[in-house]
Amino acid sequence: MADSSSSSPSMSSAALPLGLTAAVVTASVAFIAPWEGTRLVPYRDLAGVWTVCSGETRVEMRRYSRAECDTMLRTAVSETYGQCVLKAVPGLRRRPDQLVASISLAYNIGCDAFERSTAARRFNAGDWKAGCNAFTKWVYSAGKRVQGLVNRREAERKLCLKGLS
Repeated sequence: MADSSSSSPSMSSAALPLGLTAAVVTASVAFIAPWEGTRLVPYRDLAGVWTVCSGETRVEMRRYSRAECDTMLRTAVSETYGQCVLKAVPGLRRRPDQLVASISLAYNIGCDAFERSTAARRFNAGDWKAGCNAFTKWVYSAGKRVQGLVNRREAERKLCLKGLS
């Protein structure tokens, strides 16, 4: 994850990386935060990975303030996950609901997994509905089906399908 000090929660859209608007970053953070929760003290997630804040795994494992966690999430969305999603599926620039849903998926499964995913392949083929429906494949942690992931993927899928005819 990006260093939490490299970005401010009040960054303007002019400061955002190409392809992301402040509205998309704000919507992504608002969508992701309730699913991830915020834990100020490091803990082991379902897969046994040390985690802190809102699912951060690539930062120093120490106690963080709520403000630090909020900044980390916003920075991760704008500088890492939003960018990897747009790199994998450039057509999402013109589809904010699908972009927000995809950023949430990538935040949870990782950029590499998103880039190789059926969802990304179907989006790039122009099959937007099938791409959204492919989100539901990502419901396992450490080889076990997790109801919380089932619920999250269904919420992401519904957001992704929004506005598609």
